[in-house]
Amino acid sequence: MKHQVWKRNEVDSPCVNICVVHPRAGLCVGCLRSLEEIAAWSDLSHEDRAAITATLPDRKSLISKRRGGRAARV
Repeated sequence: MKHQVWKRNEVDSPCVNICVVHPRAGLCVGCLRSLEEIAAWSDLSHEDRAAITATLPDRKSLISKRRGGRAARV
């Protein structure tokens, strides 16, 4: 039986352990958060975390797919 003593009702981090910052968008390509959001995550309120999480799907378009040539290296 799993104990729920340490279970907190918080918005989980969207981190997927792919921590690479897109050079143009300034967002992590794994979780789509900015470096500022990642650094502040543990101090944010439940409401602030939920607000950030709600915007993440819209950020996907800010990160272009990797292509060959110079565009892949920039």
